[in-house]
Amino acid sequence: VVDVSRTPRHVRHAVDALAGRVGHFSFVSTCNVYADQSTPGQRAATAPLVEAGEFDDDAKPEAYGANKVTCEDLVRDGFGVDRSFICRAGLIVGPEDRSDRFPYWVRRMARGGEVLAPGAPSESVQFVDVDDLADWLIRAGAEGISGTYDGKGAPMPRERFLTDLVDAIAPDGTTLTWVDQEFLGEHDVRPWSGERALPLWLPLPEYAGFLARDVTDSLAAGLRTRPVAETARRTLEWMTADPDAVKPGGLAAEDETNVLREWHARRAGNRAEPDVRA
Repeated sequence: VVDVSRTPRHVRHAVDALAGRVGHFSFVSTCNVYADQSTPGQRAATAPLVEAGEFDDDAKPEAYGANKVTCEDLVRDGFGVDRSFICRAGLIVGPEDRSDRFPYWVRRMARGGEVLAPGAPSESVQFVDVDDLADWLIRAGAEGISGTYDGKGAPMPRERFLTDLVDAIAPDGTTLTWVDQEFLGEHDVRPWSGERALPLWLPLPEYAGFLARDVTDSLAAGLRTRPVAETARRTLEWMTADPDAVKPGGLAAEDETNVLREWHARRAGNRAEPDVRA
């Protein structure tokens, strides 16, 4: 079984119906089950979780993580820890990702020019290619992998992430300009997703751990991840073949240009201020 449900009553029904009929249950959970998103380097086996719950109203902010914790418990109780594979997926990217989180950066790099890079080069980003995650889920059933793991690749510095995208798909002459989060906040540039947002960027320190989880155990249990450049090229091919598949979001080109202009003006003004120290 591979189950992606977010609703406890659905998982309860599946477990009750199948526990005596199949040998292995892979459940796709989420990193939203974690109670602490601020501490980097946490592992799935020991990280604190949000309180389990059972919400019918998915619109409540606490519903998604709480429901998934309950679903995890139902799978373990029904199949036992030796026949259960709990995979807490992170951001899933690649072809057919219509969220415009990863596709934003693919589209932006393909346009070239001066690119607004949010935060600091050393800040972490983390995600998983959809085909790598699917491969692991299928092999988990075939090979009897059990336990609880994070379904995402190893974290990487944002500079490496963006540079790999530049090398893979950007025109010659594309440059990165790093803009700190305080300035972005002052200019209504938003994190993660939606209008005026820069995806794969979250405010620090409150989200310092969300894209910086320790996945040593996942890699040891067979998760295989491909280079970000390969994911980027595959995503660009899909977006080119189906231009209407992703509804453009994020920071519009004109807004990005305006923010960069104001950033350069502030930096030039700071350099021009006289040194009045005694």
